[in-house]
Amino acid sequence: MAHPIDRFLRDNYTVEDVRTITRHLDESGTFQFPTLPSGLFSAAITQSQELEYTGYQNVWVRDNIHIAHHFYVLGQPDRAVAAVAAMTRFFHTQRNKLRDIITGKADPQNVMLRPHIRFDGVKLAELSETWSHAQNDAIGYWLWLGTTLAREGHWQPSADDIKLLSNFVQYLEAVRFWEDEDSGHWEEARKVEASSIGVATAGLIALRDYFATMASAQMPFGATKSFVDQTCRRAESLIERGRSALNAILPHECVQAESTKQRRYDSALLFLIYPVQIVSDEQADRIVSDVVEHLEGPYGIRRYLGDSYWCANYKALLDPNNRTTDFSNDMAARDRLLQPGGEAQWCIFDPILSVIHGRRFQSTGDNDRLRLQTEHFNRSLRQLTSDDGPFPPLRCPESYYLENDRWGPNDITPLLWTQANLRLALHFFEQSLSGHQKG
Repeated sequence: MAHPIDRFLRDNYTVEDVRTITRHLDESGTFQFPTLPSGLFSAAITQSQELEYTGYQNVWVRDNIHIAHHFYVLGQPDRAVAAVAAMTRFFHTQRNKLRDIITGKADPQNVMLRPHIRFDGVKLAELSETWSHAQNDAIGYWLWLGTTLAREGHWQPSADDIKLLSNFVQYLEAVRFWEDEDSGHWEEARKVEASSIGVATAGLIALRDYFATMASAQMPFGATKSFVDQTCRRAESLIERGRSALNAILPHECVQAESTKQRRYDSALLFLIYPVQIVSDEQADRIVSDVVEHLEGPYGIRRYLGDSYWCANYKALLDPNNRTTDFSNDMAARDRLLQPGGEAQWCIFDPILSVIHGRRFQSTGDNDRLRLQTEHFNRSLRQLTSDDGPFPPLRCPESYYLENDRWGPNDITPLLWTQANLRLALHFFEQSLSGHQKG
């Protein structure tokens, strides 16, 4: 059966071709971003009550920052600000946790005592179940986008917000993020991860730059020069530690001695290239090459080799209550389910690869980059759901997984993070073609 997107696919596109696809997907409901009253976004649009077991009706800091950032790039900063401001309101409820870790009263090894990164986005309240809240990348993403929006004048943090931002710098220092074992992007077994260190470092750079603008202007909200200078100095020291650690680990994700923690290839490293732009061009090229050579599949891109989340026949192997539970303390139980080659292939990565190649094409004019941008753009479109599955057509899955020897979208469809990344791929492809045609 033909896929409903097939008639739009090309080897060579014009600007109007891309605009036509964008309009068609808009009209088809591909880019729905239902907004909670708080201004935040649930991780996925739950199609039916039977799929609520996924827990994706809740809010993740990481997903929300990626979604908010996409609105910012598309020229809708108000939607980005609304999400960042709501997240900031939630983080104010975590001040006691921050204080206790900064002062040494609480042990950060107890992840429930860390600031929570998955929460109720309607009530802006903690969820009761145990979760792997040791996720320095999530904190880094919030610092990165929030202070970027503030520096550009889109978001006006209050005096308490500015103090909170500074407290999170102290927090990252207290947990020694540059050598801290966290659960990272995939919320799994804790290890020292380049992807987490990189995002946290990018957040500190953005915060330092924002606080530096205060130092060169009239102090806002009664902030003193000594407070601003002290925060900048602390951030600068942490940035140096973060960069040093990142350079020592890359292009690996983790180089710890324990074999269960070592990881050579991980697609989360792509986000260090875009959106946070914390690696050099040389490092970026190596990361992209590694991902494409070792993790790319015919349907999507694996998070990492040996990933058992939504592995082959996942729904038959696990009951609904255990499919999306916190496995961070017992990965072996889930990993035993994985058969060789049975990793899920995710849909959030090809759009970002298209963006990465597109941005390089725009800066260099290298036509090979435009070819690669097109290749990953087409792969992204082919990942949209078809007419013959359990979901409406032209929706963005979290991943494709094997069920009874057939690849299909997993139950987290549509995932809003995937939608945001695909929309960015369209945006940057239109940019590339506009500049290319002018030249």
